[in-house]
Amino acid sequence: MATATRPASVLLALVLVLLPVPAQAQERTGRQCASTLDCSAAELEALPLTQRLVFVRAVQDRVAAEHVPGFRHWRNIEGIIRFFVEHGFGERGSWVSHVDAGILEGIERGTAIALGVSEDDGGNPGSRLWADYLRRLQRGELGDRWVHDPAWGEAEQASTEHGVRLAEAHGARPSRVDRQVFQFSELYRWVLRNPQTALLVLDEDLGQTTGIPVVPVDFLRWFTDVTDPVPAYRGAHVAHDLVLPDPLGLPVSTLQLFLAYAPELVRVHQEETGRQPQT
Repeated sequence: MATATRPASVLLALVLVLLPVPAQAQERTGRQCASTLDCSAAELEALPLTQRLVFVRAVQDRVAAEHVPGFRHWRNIEGIIRFFVEHGFGERGSWVSHVDAGILEGIERGTAIALGVSEDDGGNPGSRLWADYLRRLQRGELGDRWVHDPAWGEAEQASTEHGVRLAEAHGARPSRVDRQVFQFSELYRWVLRNPQTALLVLDEDLGQTTGIPVVPVDFLRWFTDVTDPVPAYRGAHVAHDLVLPDPLGLPVSTLQLFLAYAPELVRVHQEETGRQPQT
């Protein structure tokens, strides 16, 4: 009997090997996710960080081609992912990886909604905020940075909080260094959402705190320029290297945290812009 059934078993095995793998079982690339705009948070979380960079750049290319000419408003996210790659963050299944996947999902689904590709927000509260942001950008409503930055920050904050919930649902926990870098990203988004408050504090305290003469509005516009990957990238390095206490609450502790980071961030600003202290 065993000899008689062996050919049938071999034939069945060959058939199974030759059958096409269902699309949902295949791991898509970053470029494929940018093309379809329907990858789930789990699929985005499965992407290596290098592919997430490809994804973010490809989505920006698509928005620039189909919606807002010259769009490059997620380059700061490129900067953070570059930092993760260089420091070995974002391993699949890690807390950082899940949070980042939630952020990218909000961008992806928001883009799909804005472009009319899909109305599926993926259950991510940031999706519709990103869609609204992109539509307002297209209509020319966000030309003023004081209007633009809060809109960007609100969408990013909602996507980030969703990513944190995803991480918690998967039982992932942040390391001390994860928390430190995340703390910086929270500060960054807070400044985006509250530029006038941040500017008031900088006007009063930046020169005294840093000991470096600097124009606060110039520094703030550089620090929160979402089309430039450098401030987020260099800022993440500052957060990684400095040991600071966790903030206790908003808004006072956040502003104190901003001032704690300010000396190094101002030095980075001067390095990157080529501006020398005024005497």
